[in-house]
Amino acid sequence: MRITEIIKRGDPVFSLEFFPPKTPEEMTQLYATLRDLNTLHPGYISVTYGAGGGTRDKTIEIVTKAKHEIGLESMAHLTCVANSRQQIKDTLDELVRSGIDNVAALRGDPPKGTTQFAPHQDGFQYASELTAFIRKSYPLCIAVAGYPEGHIESPNKETDWNHLEEKVRVGADFIITQLFFDNRYFFLFEKRMREKGVSIPIIPGIMPITNYQQIVRFTKVCGASIPQQLVRDLEAIQHDPNAVQAYGTEYAVRQCRELMDHGVPGLHFYTLNRSKATHEIIRRLKG
Repeated sequence: MRITEIIKRGDPVFSLEFFPPKTPEEMTQLYATLRDLNTLHPGYISVTYGAGGGTRDKTIEIVTKAKHEIGLESMAHLTCVANSRQQIKDTLDELVRSGIDNVAALRGDPPKGTTQFAPHQDGFQYASELTAFIRKSYPLCIAVAGYPEGHIESPNKETDWNHLEEKVRVGADFIITQLFFDNRYFFLFEKRMREKGVSIPIIPGIMPITNYQQIVRFTKVCGASIPQQLVRDLEAIQHDPNAVQAYGTEYAVRQCRELMDHGVPGLHFYTLNRSKATHEIIRRLKG
């Protein structure tokens, strides 16, 4: 089923993002996590593609098994990094053959050990080009990424948001945002996109805080900010894992409730392949 059809049902859609594990043991654990979270009836899951498409086969395996064996609607990520047009076409063909209806069209991060994105000589340089290619040739529902605080490589937010407007113009069906911890950034971002004529669903991306140092690393990489009060609170308890997780869960619940009161069509959780915090947050939101 297309994710836009799930969104049209009206209730806020909870979605969960995972990455392909490296070992068979971790893969077994991931499927156990998916079955656990399936008891909460999420709208769909998404599975990342890995730098340079290094996890292509695992991504396809996970979304296929999640949909057809576990019963979770699934979306596969697809990136421009290190992929030729033919490689991207081959991946899309296999996803369609596997019965997958949804794909996230992304430029992707530079491969590990590099700092700048370099397109394949026969590939795509921008996510907008990948989006247009998919829209022209495949009957897939397409998600694209949005950045409430602007992309880390963009000179300013308005320039980045103009690029997002272009992705929508060439065929995106809905937007999932990068993580953020201050809802004011999302509200301004959404307002500006609506002013630009973007009418497709915009779904906030939420990352539950379970480890202080980890969240500091993540925000540095993606360009998101952490409110100063949140930093002070976490610094005071950072050496107590249980306290950090409890605080992070409570913070996410408050953040999500405010977003839901605002009327967002859904919430997309970056799970980091863990279920405990996300399970508790969704349970409380639904409760």
